[in-house]
Amino acid sequence: MPEYPPMCYSDDARPPLPPVSGGAASDGDLTLQAADGTAIMAYAARAAKPTGIGVAILPDVRGLHDFYRELAVRFAEAGYDAVAVDYFGRTAGAGSRDEGFEYRPHVEQTTPAGVDADAAAAIAYLRSADGGAVRHVFTVGFCFGGSNSWRQSASQPGLAGAIGFYGRPERVRDVIAEMKAPLLVLVAGADFTPLADFEQFDHELDAAGVPHTMVVYEGAPHSFFDRTFAEHRAACDDAWRQMMMFMQVAAER
Repeated sequence: MPEYPPMCYSDDARPPLPPVSGGAASDGDLTLQAADGTAIMAYAARAAKPTGIGVAILPDVRGLHDFYRELAVRFAEAGYDAVAVDYFGRTAGAGSRDEGFEYRPHVEQTTPAGVDADAAAAIAYLRSADGGAVRHVFTVGFCFGGSNSWRQSASQPGLAGAIGFYGRPERVRDVIAEMKAPLLVLVAGADFTPLADFEQFDHELDAAGVPHTMVVYEGAPHSFFDRTFAEHRAACDDAWRQMMMFMQVAAER
């Protein structure tokens, strides 16, 4: 049975504020439908000053919860239409995602194909008029979602790029040869995954010709991207800058 990480963000966690803010035009819960007919719980935020870039947010092992709802709003404030999705529509329906949610039995039942279908529904929404009709869609994931975000480089036609925090290289090695979209790999230097694994991943991506940028935040723990971690504010600020620069450069290709 696969080994999954512990909970990434608690209900006390809050996404760091982006370096620029133009406000969100609207935000709220919605239900998307995957190609297999699964109803997917989601949360979307539209930018008041859209840039033509959209972000599909892939959460940690708890699925969609308030950290990611707020993160969607933060992206919208920075000019990126955003939608965060849940993974557990096939097994848990649209139930609560607070800290009491027993996520482990559900995350153990996820499959790469199911997560790809959920991500595809989010991407299709962003490309629709309701989602902003964005020209360039990126995935951004955290922990379990970090690895799954990188996997979308191999799964989603026309994806502009895939960003992952705290992902595990071992979960994507089987699709490296199929990756097409560029990757941004944001590494917590004091994470559970040894830095040597990321160094190997870096070499493997080079060997396969996959465009990518890897940034290591020395001493930063798993889940450092959290404004309640005042001691890691510089890393949070830089992570925002890295994401925005990566998306802008990739969108201009």
